[in-house]
This record gives sequence, C-alpha cells and structure tokens, in this order.
Amino acid sequence: MLVFYPAKAPETGLRVGPYELPVAPGAPVAEGSHPLVAISHGSKGSPLVQRTLAMHLARNGFVVVVPEHERDNRNDSSAFGTAALLGERPRQLRRAIDWAFADDALAARLRPNVVGIVGHSMGGYTGLALAGGRPTAFANETPDGTTPAIEVEAEPRVRALVLLAPATPWYLAPGALRDVRVPILMLAGEQDTLAPAWMAQLVTDGVAEASRVEHHVVPNAGHFAFLSPFPPAMVRADFPPSQDPPGFDRAAFHAELYDRVTAFLRATLLA
Repeated sequence: MLVFYPAKAPETGLRVGPYELPVAPGAPVAEGSHPLVAISHGSKGSPLVQRTLAMHLARNGFVVVVPEHERDNRNDSSAFGTAALLGERPRQLRRAIDWAFADDALAARLRPNVVGIVGHSMGGYTGLALAGGRPTAFANETPDGTTPAIEVEAEPRVRALVLLAPATPWYLAPGALRDVRVPILMLAGEQDTLAPAWMAQLVTDGVAEASRVEHHVVPNAGHFAFLSPFPPAMVRADFPPSQDPPGFDRAAFHAELYDRVTAFLRATLLA
C-alpha cells in the first residue's frame, strides 16, 4: 500500500520501479486535521497508476492511502472476473481505511470519521459498493451460473466519491444504487470503449439524488486517460494503459483533473 500525506520537509526523489516520486520519506505528518482519501485502482492495475493524483492531494492537505487490490492487480489477477472479487474489493479498501485510522503516526492527524474515495474503472465499482451500492454478480462470474447479490457492508465514514471512468454493470438491478447518497464527482471519457457512456449514466439515474452527481464527459478521452502519465520508456503501442486517442494530451488534462478533484474534495470533506 502507498501512503501519501502533507509534510513540511523538503521533497527528495524516491525511485519506485520505473517511477521517480518527489516525496519526503519518513517526514512527520504536518500538523492539522487532514481528511482521508482512499484511492482504488482499476482491475489488473497498481497503486502507482494514480501516484501523481495522490501526491497532488497530499500537497493540498489530504492523507491518501492507495492499496494494491489483492488478486486483482498487475502481478496477480487470479480473482478477476469472479463474484468473489466483487465482495473482496470493498473489504480490502475498508481495511486500508481502518489501518489509517489506527496508525500511530496518522490517526492523530486525521479528521475523524471523514473519508473520500477516488476510484478508476473497477475502483469506481468499489467506491460505490462502500457508499451503499448493492451489486449483483453475473452468471459467468459464479461456479454454478447463478446471479447472487453481493453482500457489502456500507461504510458510514464515506462522505464523497470521485468516479473516474467507472465500471458499473453490477448495479443494473432496480434500486441497486438507491442508497448511495453522498456527493459524487464523475468523469467519463468520450472515447471510452471499456466503460462506455451508459455506465456513467447508470450512476446518475440510479443514486438517491441525481442533483448530487457532478458529471463531466472529457472530450476525446479514452479509458486510461485518468491514469498518471507514464515515463517515456513505458509509452508504447503494446502497453494499452499508456495509450490515448490521437490528439489527446494526457499531461495537460491531468493538470486540470487534479485541480477539479481537489476542489471537490475540499468542498465535500471540509464542509
């Protein structure tokens, strides 16, 4: 799990695999009462694909935890496409939240019982489940071909959701999102073929109050536009997460994205 937090110490470069992270390892958490944000990566992903958003939030007063989802990450995707994963993902994110509130270094600096969730793709599914969504598995995800409801306990500390290209088909059942009542910032890519427009519309149509959903369609963006820009050596045609539709400037978009997400979380978690 990656953890980012506000600190007064000067940043130094920390090398993590192919990424250079400008952080201050081991520095004390800055004084104050900081809201907690948990980021849920997409299927077969990594905490590092949201590293720049996490660092931006930390520089702006948030404590950010980014767990690696067990059995659904770049190194181990053994639970991908199973009903078991639909229940495991929200529980894993809750454990990361519980850990932060119990950690000796962080707990005293966290705003009590206030959590925002940022989720990309399957991470959007995960955030909705913790915010009160009631998912249902598909027949091809179960050994016996049934379509069971997935038991997920809602997390009352969740006060806001940021959904980036959310994957939502598990919420097709009538009323599946009716208990989701927190404010939502949702961004979808105009050219996204993995999480097409109807998946975002399902959220707007399904939650308790559509007026609490701020929904933006990002022109010419694909599904992976919301991931941190990759180092030049990783940008290649055989690595789809690094690719964008022709003419789309991921770096320029992210400069706007971070400010929008930060402003939304300030308004909802610090109100």
